Amino acid sequence: MFPVEVPLSHLGPPILLLLQLLLPPTSAFFPNIWSLLTAPGSVTHQDLTEEAALNVTLQLFLERPPPGRPRLRLEDYRGRTLLADDIFAAYFGPGSPSRRFRAALGEVSRANAAQDFLPASRNNPDLHFDAERLVQGRTLLVGALRETLVATRAFQHALARQRLGAALHALQDFYSHSNWVELGERQPHPHLLWPRRELWSLAQVGDPTCSDCEELSCPGNMLDFTLLTSGYFGVHPPKPAGKCSHGGHFDQSSSQPPRGGINKDSTSPGFSPHHMLHLQAVEVALLASIEAFSLLRSRLGDRGFSRLLDITPASSLSFVLDTTGSMGEEINAAKVQARRIVEQRQGSPMEPVFYVLVPFHDPGFGPVFTTSDPDSFWQKLNEIHALGGGDEPEMCLSALELALLHTPPLSDIFVFTDASPKDAFLTNRVESLTRERRCRVTFLVTEDPLRVQGRVRREVLSPLRFEPYEAIALASGGEVIFTKDQHIQDVAAIVGESMGGGLVTLPLEPPVFIPGETCVFAVDRLLRQVTIRMHGDISSFWIKNPEGVSQGPEEGIGPLGRTRRFGQFWTVTMTDPPQTGSWEIQIAAEGIPRVRVQAQTSLDFLFHYGIPMEDGPHPGLYPLTQPVAGLRTQLLVEVTGLVSRQNPEEGRPHFSHVVLRRVPEGTHLGRVPLEPGGPPERGLLAASLPPTLLSDSAPFSLELVGQDGGGQGLRRTAPQPCTVAPVLLELSGPPGFLAPGSKAPLSLHIASFSGPQDLDLRTSVNPSFSLTSNLSRAHLGQNESAWGRLWLEVPDSAAPDSVVMVTVTAVGQGASPVPPTHAFLQLLVLAQASQDQPETPAHSADRVLPPATPALLSSTLVTQDRAGGRVVDKAWWGTVGGVLFLLGCSSW
Repeated sequence: MFPVEVPLSHLGPPILLLLQLLLPPTSAFFPNIWSLLTAPGSVTHQDLTEEAALNVTLQLFLERPPPGRPRLRLEDYRGRTLLADDIFAAYFGPGSPSRRFRAALGEVSRANAAQDFLPASRNNPDLHFDAERLVQGRTLLVGALRETLVATRAFQHALARQRLGAALHALQDFYSHSNWVELGERQPHPHLLWPRRELWSLAQVGDPTCSDCEELSCPGNMLDFTLLTSGYFGVHPPKPAGKCSHGGHFDQSSSQPPRGGINKDSTSPGFSPHHMLHLQAVEVALLASIEAFSLLRSRLGDRGFSRLLDITPASSLSFVLDTTGSMGEEINAAKVQARRIVEQRQGSPMEPVFYVLVPFHDPGFGPVFTTSDPDSFWQKLNEIHALGGGDEPEMCLSALELALLHTPPLSDIFVFTDASPKDAFLTNRVESLTRERRCRVTFLVTEDPLRVQGRVRREVLSPLRFEPYEAIALASGGEVIFTKDQHIQDVAAIVGESMGGGLVTLPLEPPVFIPGETCVFAVDRLLRQVTIRMHGDISSFWIKNPEGVSQGPEEGIGPLGRTRRFGQFWTVTMTDPPQTGSWEIQIAAEGIPRVRVQAQTSLDFLFHYGIPMEDGPHPGLYPLTQPVAGLRTQLLVEVTGLVSRQNPEEGRPHFSHVVLRRVPEGTHLGRVPLEPGGPPERGLLAASLPPTLLSDSAPFSLELVGQDGGGQGLRRTAPQPCTVAPVLLELSGPPGFLAPGSKAPLSLHIASFSGPQDLDLRTSVNPSFSLTSNLSRAHLGQNESAWGRLWLEVPDSAAPDSVVMVTVTAVGQGASPVPPTHAFLQLLVLAQASQDQPETPAHSADRVLPPATPALLSSTLVTQDRAGGRVVDKAWWGTVGGVLFLLGCSSW
């Protein structure tokens, strides 16, 4: 436990009053908590990042009392472990979902941990304060913080969190990899975030810093306790005579005199020669991380800082609108719903925090409009009218892709149209982007797929022309709702109903609805506002609760709840609290009706995947956004809504296993036990995915099964189905920003672990900058890799503070059944000179963040052959080398 009395004068008032909070006792530091099997008792980058963020978030809550709720008291948190669920429930009210906040913290933590795994960053000494590269490391550190500020202000929240994770990793490494703690310092370096101040007393090239140490533990190997130094790692750059090594079993430089090392990454002497100072380094690194978060808060303001970390239970509002002449009713419906949402939620915790609007027609789409101001959004929406056009199809998917690039993760996007997509070739890429951004897409289509009259058509259109919408809805966890103009105003009410921050979809058994047969779903005591939505050619239905009480299709208030009908669209909202247990639905209909059951709850889960990295200098789980065929993969689950201050008699909900099903058929693929990954209050669970699942690229669903605190059944389903990537595809760029008029080299790497692959590699960039590549094809055998190089030219006219998205797609050649794999890379364009500098304390007017240096990361070898520039080699796949980040990588 860190003492509350620890001062940090240059931070000013009571920001560190929160440091009496306990760190997890069994939780460098090593990358993430999954590293602790190797070094129990160590504190990881993930721990430091989340603890610092929670400290500053609690400080914000203490300073800004919630409207209409009691002020939080610091004494209630003394001596307790800070948990996001607890402080959210205390501030926003019981049941307020913390899922978005937890997800944002996870993005920052995974970006932090990835610095130790990504090929482009793991061996760069400047990014880890190794090899006495202290001045260079500080330049990249403050550059990453500057990029965090700019990306946040540009509403590029995902990119901002990635850059923040990279900055925090470097900052924390300074205290573990340098001898700052060995010099007796117990406070963060006062000049590390302010590069116009000297770091002072830096060891020079000729200054010996370490003596020889042949033991694992090297407590007395520092020669000079006045000069600031850091250890060398590996062979690049080579260690000069007399210099300290990083140390540990996997550091090649530590076998060269002087042997040993000085890192404090863990409590294990096999990894950390200065393991005895690990907790001291942790203490200072935590203070420094809190300082960095506080600096961002002071510069962004509380509202901007809250957007950066998604400190809200509310969702964003994102509309994609067809503006052709036949869309008058649909546009009016969107306006009505937007106005209703703003008016009903204004001033409440559920008021949307961000608004996105993308219009489209043919042949154009956009521009995108983004704002955090509801009045500005309403004004822009009011300017949209149905004009011109009238023919089909339209540029719907291009507009949706643009919305996905600007909508925060874990958001709902609503598409209003009456036309099929002209740009259906984008379907697979948009599907992948919805998974990468974890956004749910709902299409409101005022066009029956079998109807042929209405719009002017250039050609006879297929009745299957709406299948791209169906595919994207399935991939994103959304739905396609067909209705008519006269009902769109009422059907569009699902926009508000779907925007609850705690909305979950309940699993149906069987998952595929068969008319005339009974379908079952389970309701637990943590669910509220249970709603059944049905649409199709339905003639009748009945719903039965666990006590045998039933309700039919009669509109109005019935014994179970309220029934509404709008054409072929039905909703039944159950009266709260709903009866717990097994409910039944039976429907009589022509064709296959669409059925969805949703409810509000604070108990939900987040998930991602990881590859075990057990044998290297930084063991842990390397994060992936989806499994990769042929690789041993862990499913990592984070349960949200586990409030520790609940009634002790109720007990704590827990999940015991995960059920895997094929999508959409619902075929049972297996049941895998979940193992806890830390203290139960953190809700961290892991499961090893079966190899048979990883051999098939078809989508599958995740369903967590367990019990609530009273021993009753509990089920939660992931909002989106998952897919297995056939290959591992990685795209990386420079660690800093792009400047107008520059040419940036990007690195591409592709590997196959499941068998031979014959692939075409296609590239695109948004906006349309010049992009060239020397790798257009890859012919891979099992466990083979290929490397390539791309060059991105940024024109002089590129807008500063803008974002560039580069996409690479690997597509199977010929009749290959391999589905496409996508890699997305976001890069920030900044002017060399910027006024966007952090505000500084009055007593330190020269503390200003300079422009970041866009130094290129070390690159891979590229040779030429008839297929284009590439080199094919055996991919060494252990648990240290060859691991690549699949999707969502950013430039570090």
